[in-house]
Amino acid sequence: MYVYKVGVVGAGAMGAQIAQVATYAGLPVVIADVSEAIAQRGIETVRRIYQARVDRGKMTQDQLGEKMLLVTASGDVSALRDVDLVIEAVSENLALKQHVFRELDAICPPGTIFASNTSALSISAMGSATHRPGKVIGLHFFNPAYAMPLVEIVPGLATDAETADDMVSFAESIRKLPIVVKECAGFLVNRLLMAYLNEAILCLQEGAATCKEIEQDMLTFGMPVGPFTLLDAVGLDISYDVARILHESYGPRMAPAALLGELVKAGRLGVKNGHGFYEYDGPETGMLQTLSDKVRRETGAVSAPWQPARLLLAMVNEAALALQEGIASARDIDVAMVAGTGFPTGKEGPLHYADGLGVDAVLHELEEFSQTLSPRFWPAPLLRRMVAAGFTGKHTGRGFFSYEMAAQAAGGHS
Repeated sequence: MYVYKVGVVGAGAMGAQIAQVATYAGLPVVIADVSEAIAQRGIETVRRIYQARVDRGKMTQDQLGEKMLLVTASGDVSALRDVDLVIEAVSENLALKQHVFRELDAICPPGTIFASNTSALSISAMGSATHRPGKVIGLHFFNPAYAMPLVEIVPGLATDAETADDMVSFAESIRKLPIVVKECAGFLVNRLLMAYLNEAILCLQEGAATCKEIEQDMLTFGMPVGPFTLLDAVGLDISYDVARILHESYGPRMAPAALLGELVKAGRLGVKNGHGFYEYDGPETGMLQTLSDKVRRETGAVSAPWQPARLLLAMVNEAALALQEGIASARDIDVAMVAGTGFPTGKEGPLHYADGLGVDAVLHELEEFSQTLSPRFWPAPLLRRMVAAGFTGKHTGRGFFSYEMAAQAAGGHS
């Protein structure tokens, strides 16, 4: 199916960014929200994104005008009755999303695809609220959508294969990199990323290192931003909601760090309100230290020596679990983490990184962490099977990936 016209429900930051991406590819878009005034704010966000391109000399003012003719606003979803694809980008609330899809189901033609930009909620549950579950799918863009290349395509239990194929083609047509991901809580990227971010918070609340020390070491590793800067940018309330969804699905290993909950309770939400792990609207208040001390007393957390490996191996282990569950292929896992999180391209993704370290070395360190730190580091069973079979990484020519030439070269120099 070719998509000729797109509807976006939700005129917030992500909805407007998705609308801009679609208009940039030449598609007409209708942004719908609960009132035309709110929908118009989405139009203005689209204009600001294009104006920034004009200011950088990437397009002309006339071209901006042409693109803006492609986007219209509506205070009613009835304006979406003739679109081929609706992308829902409302708040991360399952009941709200189901309500939106029920409304659309009564308005749109049977062939219209309903896609959700959710980052963690069940696509299958959304599809169950409609009479077209085969046409309901996850289409998860990353923030900012106009700059980030990755889109996760997430079929639900009832999604037709044709719908998934259509969304892969659509993502490619709007110049995005689609990765098809099996449905699970957090999908792929947020599931792996949250394991890394949560471990950073745990290290901080234990007193293993300061924010700046942890951030500097991760920047040195090659990450584009430090974990606390990223958490503040995303929003600590949003991060906490995702962490709770993951905890509900995956159990104790994904339990949110207590400090994250305390920060949200204290109203420290990140850049959006000027206070998170860092202060953005004034001098340092000492509140982070106060909350960290409180959590340390209440949890009895004992500080262990700071090691960047704690964050990285938490991500690697979750990647191995996702591979074991068939959430995505090893290649797609690594491509998604490079494109979706900025995992250093020189290290090629968490599974390539594990192959470089040696899968046997990764297994050994996870076993040590699970004994000395927490059972949350219990190694993925796949890692044990790989080591037992001699699939120990780049130095042997076979790990998560094949390295025959590298192994032959190493043998030639021995």
